[in-house]
Amino acid sequence: MKKLSYDLVIIGGGPAGLAAALEARRNNVEKILVCERGSKLGGILEQCIHNGFGLQYFKEELTGPEYATRFAKKVLASDIDVKTDTMVLDITEDKKIIAQNGVDGLFEVETKACILAMGCRERTREAITIPGDRPSGVMTAGAAQRYVNVNGYLPGKEIVILGSGDIGLIMARRMTFEGANVKCVCEVEPFSSGLVRNKVQCLDDFGIPLYLSHTVTKIHGKQRLEGVSIAKVDERKNPIPETEVYVPCDTLLLSVGLIPENELSKSVGVTLDRVTKGATVNEKRLTNIDWIFACGNVLQVHDLVDNVTEEAEIAGKAAAEYIHGELVKRENPITVQPGDNIGYVVPQRIDYANPDEKVVKLYMRVRKPDEQVFMVVKDDEGNVVAKFKKDTIAPGSMVSLSIPLMKLTDTVHTLTVSVEKQEG
Repeated sequence: MKKLSYDLVIIGGGPAGLAAALEARRNNVEKILVCERGSKLGGILEQCIHNGFGLQYFKEELTGPEYATRFAKKVLASDIDVKTDTMVLDITEDKKIIAQNGVDGLFEVETKACILAMGCRERTREAITIPGDRPSGVMTAGAAQRYVNVNGYLPGKEIVILGSGDIGLIMARRMTFEGANVKCVCEVEPFSSGLVRNKVQCLDDFGIPLYLSHTVTKIHGKQRLEGVSIAKVDERKNPIPETEVYVPCDTLLLSVGLIPENELSKSVGVTLDRVTKGATVNEKRLTNIDWIFACGNVLQVHDLVDNVTEEAEIAGKAAAEYIHGELVKRENPITVQPGDNIGYVVPQRIDYANPDEKVVKLYMRVRKPDEQVFMVVKDDEGNVVAKFKKDTIAPGSMVSLSIPLMKLTDTVHTLTVSVEKQEG
């Protein structure tokens, strides 16, 4: 078996992996290898031909391929090594990466550090157990996006979409552009789970109805999908039988959530968060294994790729600090936990006290929408460490809060983030 040696191995050549690689190189990591299972760099962005990317990071509006290309070109023009069409099979406890491709065959890479940047995958019909037969025409929204944007195929003409995630909303507009009739989008929650701008631009602007507190209860058809039954759900998300109606269609697109691609993480013993399904990490994006970092959608599902890049740069710089022995641990590590109306918080720990950093950024999603609230961060004694006013919050939009490190003294052991209503 071929054996290689690198300072840093990054698994995944999407936006997270590319940004992490470039940041690590900027911080003087000499030998870097990026392993990408696809045939080219860019990850999922290669099929996201709509615009709206880069508004925060580049201060301009780009398509997905344009955003990815900016990073891919920099990586390919550098001395960072890239192996595409490469599947990583295993990560061993003694800092070895086992992978294979058509050129090298099965090979082993010895490394000092590893960054996990494998992205996420969509939940399928099996994950939500919709009863009925198994006709063609039932697919994830991401699969339909690839058929249309990459392969040039129209998967159907009469469309129902289950789930108001961002991919589902974007595909409602995309299918309409291609001449299909999008009959409705059903969402089991009483609120849209995608970004507000996507609901407005992809549904409202095209008159596509969004049925909140509705779900698909049955799939009809033998060879090809003929229709679906949809029904309203109660507060416990159980279908209400008397509200069920039949909707004829030839295609059902599922946009019912994304799951971090964490098989490799689990195999090497990385601890996962029960809510995000990604790794539990500290502010350096270091997992419970002291040489493995995680960033991007394999850590937490982001709504904006700009946030993926920001997080990847944190991981890339931290991996460099680890390799160079520059990480300085706090005397007392801090646990970060969600409070009222907070689904999760990343990072889950604050472990380091590097003097050149002034803030630590917390990322989170709320459980339900609200207006005119404060995002409040309190310590063990209930003292307010930071307080941020928000006019609106929603589960579909990630919230980030910058906490001054000077407020995190050695007496602080726990931080709790909660939502509180503004008085009056």
